[in-house]
Amino acid sequence: MDMCEHCNDKHAKLLDEVLERYNGDGGNLITVLQKAQEIYGWLSGDIIRRIAEGMSLPVVRVLGVATFYTQFALFPVGKNMILLCKGTACHVNGADAVEKAICAHLGISDGGTTADGLFSYKSVACLGCCSLSPAMMINETTYGSLTGAKAVEILEAIRIEKGELRKEN
Repeated sequence: MDMCEHCNDKHAKLLDEVLERYNGDGGNLITVLQKAQEIYGWLSGDIIRRIAEGMSLPVVRVLGVATFYTQFALFPVGKNMILLCKGTACHVNGADAVEKAICAHLGISDGGTTADGLFSYKSVACLGCCSLSPAMMINETTYGSLTGAKAVEILEAIRIEKGELRKEN
């Protein structure tokens, strides 16, 4: 099967190795999806179809699993994925104000990615760190006791660290 335009031969070979390793065992579908997302950064329709074909599963089953779990991205995501907890403790302690500040600062809404591809934002039901509420994760790092201003400072520090200075209009 031909892969999509964002999928190069190296990526396709890595995905084929994953599919071969799990040898069509449907019980490993989540693992295969996780590994495919590690390879490509997200799961396009072409990748979903390739996994379905390689595992001899209906496309609807693969897509159903990919859409059920929030860990899977069906659209390209930014270099830095922001996950803001909206669970009870975070909500009570000001997660809505933090969300408003993040979205206003980045010019995106929940599920969006900045035009420069540096940040994607998604609210989640729980990060499991209630004692740090309100809390967010950016990639593998957790930040707690947030305010809107503190969240914006963290985002700007990442932008500066990555050498992506904000362009003023």
